[in-house]
Amino acid sequence: MKDDSEVRTDEDLGRILQRLDGRGYKAYKEIQGGWAFPDFSLWVDHVQGDPFAAPSRVRVRVPASITQLPGEVRSPDARAIGTACLLARTFSHEARRVSGSRGSGKSGEVRMEAPGQEVLPHTAVQVDGDGGVEARFTVGLPARGRKVLGRQAAALLCETVPAIVERSLLAQAHPHRELVRHAEVNQDAEVLRSLLEERELVAFVADGAVLPRRSGVDDRPLEGEAVVPFESPEPLRVEMALPNRGSITGMGIPRGVTLIVGGGYHGKSTLLRAVEQGVYNHRPGDGREFVVADAGAVKVRAEDGRSVAGVDISPFIGKLPAGTDTQAFSTENASGSTSQAAGIVEALEASARVLLVDEDTAATNLMIRDRRMQALVPREHEPITPFIDRVQALYRDRGVSSLLVLGGSGDYLEVADTVIAMTAYRPQKVTARAREVAKEFPTGRIAEAPEPLSPAPRRIPLAHSVDPSRGKRSVKIQARDGNRILFGRNELDLSSLEQLVSRAQLRSLGQALLLARQRFMDGECSIPEILDRVETAVEEEGLDALSSRQPGDLAMFRRFELAAALNRLRALKVRSEA
Repeated sequence: MKDDSEVRTDEDLGRILQRLDGRGYKAYKEIQGGWAFPDFSLWVDHVQGDPFAAPSRVRVRVPASITQLPGEVRSPDARAIGTACLLARTFSHEARRVSGSRGSGKSGEVRMEAPGQEVLPHTAVQVDGDGGVEARFTVGLPARGRKVLGRQAAALLCETVPAIVERSLLAQAHPHRELVRHAEVNQDAEVLRSLLEERELVAFVADGAVLPRRSGVDDRPLEGEAVVPFESPEPLRVEMALPNRGSITGMGIPRGVTLIVGGGYHGKSTLLRAVEQGVYNHRPGDGREFVVADAGAVKVRAEDGRSVAGVDISPFIGKLPAGTDTQAFSTENASGSTSQAAGIVEALEASARVLLVDEDTAATNLMIRDRRMQALVPREHEPITPFIDRVQALYRDRGVSSLLVLGGSGDYLEVADTVIAMTAYRPQKVTARAREVAKEFPTGRIAEAPEPLSPAPRRIPLAHSVDPSRGKRSVKIQARDGNRILFGRNELDLSSLEQLVSRAQLRSLGQALLLARQRFMDGECSIPEILDRVETAVEEEGLDALSSRQPGDLAMFRRFELAAALNRLRALKVRSEA
């Protein structure tokens, strides 16, 4: 054995693992810590308790002198993130290709959290400005039953892992042009999004973009002759200058109230889904590389059965027959209309700048009350102020735009600033015709907004209600299938948050709730202030601000999804202040 002051090498690691052969599984604890390999450093941060437990957490750090990543793929930050996602996908692919069963349970498994179609800052692979790379992954240390398979472990850590590193994290493992493409596309998308504000747009959809996906569970672009590349209608076509690609054209969706209309199966919802995912950048070849949306765009919908904690939904739902207070509305089982009203108010509280709504997933009675229903049910018997009567005030008074997919609510033609019709997946600007139709076929509908929108009271979450403990464990947080998070004794159902794109984001949200509770819920900070502080912590410290364990399975999230997770915590209690 070497003295603790001496550097432990890969040869030492191999000898120790062979010596441990046949011993009880907990003997693997001896390899925890750092090891110097010829081309990189390796850390075993956590050793699993047995071969059926969560795999061991491992990191490698490859210096710039070995990675040889050129400056053009690692600076500025947007380029480094694009490069990091390419390296992570390659590492994950190589790990799947060469790792396999080497005993009981997860023995022999090497796994990295691979990014999907979206390009997000993540902890799996990080590229620094000098070209050094850190990769974080898990390894199933081999065992037969609960006995160490030392020779197999030595081969896994001292041969297989170095081979994966060589084939994925070094510049020589990738065609130069491919590295540059991933870096440049990500930088161009960042710049494109930043141009929206000065052009007074909420979204941009590039000409030639491929919007349809293969299926509801496969987010890759649809292929085949039936695919219709996007083509902007001339009145909405704008030109954007990007640092790498140069000039591109596409459809600019202006601020204000925009409707996407058209017959069923003509591409309305497909366009909206592309815009809602445009808050993220996308990998080259995705088809949506140059489809971007305002970073403050939030999809809202009805969510029957969700909990609501002290939300002022009175701008949309007034006094209820049972006398329920809608200025601080709470329920364990919201209806479609109350859940959507709460979702809108919560999005505004979190500083949303664009609301995205699809008629198919909205509460009809919150969206519209037509003239016939107004005549049948008098205003004094209807507590709901429909969204149609608030949508223009949201833009006029608060600068919040709305983008709505509609197929059956023609009354919205009266309040639209822009109308886009989808016909066989091709958009046309039909604003003028929509206004003619509105005049030609007046509905006689009466606007029902009784008073202007007033500022919502400050909601201050109470820390004791955000409890991460479960049984004997002071913290129990786990991402589950179906966009669910186990947070202490509560299971958060986030399946209706359509802008969540990965389990890595779910894990980050769970940890961000814990961070918010431990550091910022002091009984004085409001929800927006807490969101600001979490954002600042992550900006300054990176995603490692969320966990001291240096996990490799976290991805960047938005303040809106963090607010949504907090708001759906069934135990949440808040104090309201005017």
